Amino acid sequence: MVDIATRVYNHAFKIDPIVRSLIDTDFYKLLMCQSVHRNRPDTTVTFSLINRTKSVPLAKLIDEGELREQLDHVRSLSLTRGESTWLRGNTFYGKRQMFSPAFMEWFEALRLPPYHLERKGDQYELTFEGKWPEVMLWEIPALAILMELRSRAVLAAMGKFELEVLYARAMTRLWEKIERLRPIEGLRIADFGSRRRHSFLWQDWCVQAMIEGLGEAFVGTSNCRIAMRRDIEAIGTNAHELPMVYSALAETDEDLAKAPYRVLADWHEEHSGNLRIILPDTYGTEGFLKRAPDWLAGWTGIRIDSGDPATGAETAIRWWKERGEDPTQKLVIFSDGLDVEKIEELHARFSGKVRVSFGWGTLLTNDFRGLTPGDTLAPFSLVCKAVAAEGRPTVKLSDNPLKAMGPADQIARYKRVFGVGDQEAIDVIV
Repeated sequence: MVDIATRVYNHAFKIDPIVRSLIDTDFYKLLMCQSVHRNRPDTTVTFSLINRTKSVPLAKLIDEGELREQLDHVRSLSLTRGESTWLRGNTFYGKRQMFSPAFMEWFEALRLPPYHLERKGDQYELTFEGKWPEVMLWEIPALAILMELRSRAVLAAMGKFELEVLYARAMTRLWEKIERLRPIEGLRIADFGSRRRHSFLWQDWCVQAMIEGLGEAFVGTSNCRIAMRRDIEAIGTNAHELPMVYSALAETDEDLAKAPYRVLADWHEEHSGNLRIILPDTYGTEGFLKRAPDWLAGWTGIRIDSGDPATGAETAIRWWKERGEDPTQKLVIFSDGLDVEKIEELHARFSGKVRVSFGWGTLLTNDFRGLTPGDTLAPFSLVCKAVAAEGRPTVKLSDNPLKAMGPADQIARYKRVFGVGDQEAIDVIV
């Protein structure tokens, strides 16, 4: 096993570039990329970095030259032969050749497109503009780079023994969480922590700890490179990006109202089984389910990613019953801001009512809260979102108004079109 403290103390770019592979990304990005490559290959989209935690001054903490060096390194990467073989020949969700030959030929030739980086006060403006299938693959690497460079900036001031103690404490904290999860009967949990991880080495360590500590209850990781290295399942389906872009391209309010379902109709043609998971909160879960076509009720399950998770699950159960479906056969994936207490609570409440699963993210792979003076390694809320499509702004409403994004006039329009009323604000931790 890697001695992380020693590696951190001796960090060198050639030994430890932050992003080591084009498949050091989340599985859902590749699934969505294939869908976009098939259905919307020429759509021009702009992605932008958004730091929701303004108290973390990234431009003060992170050297611009180092940031450019890491971003340029990602642009030099391409699929290795082994990675291509794994994607082409492996079985994902019980299906062989999940990725088509046409998509793989495109992916094997891909180099990520240019980026735009500019300092704006204490923050960085980092944007990516180009063909949607290409620029969308910047999201996870960009976030991983910024998060780890921030970690490295803090760790650089520490001595070797201080680093040993820091990682020993973080390892103990994670193992104590695992010990609390062990007694939960029927637990199903996956690592969703790539985008806001402390570092690649730390995420890999966390996954190995989950494998040993939880056994069959640990069902896999969203990170493709780690899934390949550790011979475990790659986990993921789709995300808010698809309805956000489809909606931005809508010409009329009527088209806008239909856009989120058009996304899932395209997905329905490509995938079956456990890949048919609805993410309903982009423009409000309640309204989305109320207007959903009947065929969506037959899908495998729902992922809950904002708002109060228990309320979201109860809403889904009620909707399935109204549509004549048996909720006990449906899968509910909780994935927003989870930690052990919330996992325990949600599993106890919904086990037996639905098939419960958890996507554990930042507080699995980046829980260094309280371990440094001034809490300088505490996780923060950093995202990289599609902000425009063909020059039109994108909008996300969410079930939590604090996660809403887009121009004020467009947010008001989307709320009107999707019938979103008052919403309860919930503090965004990560």
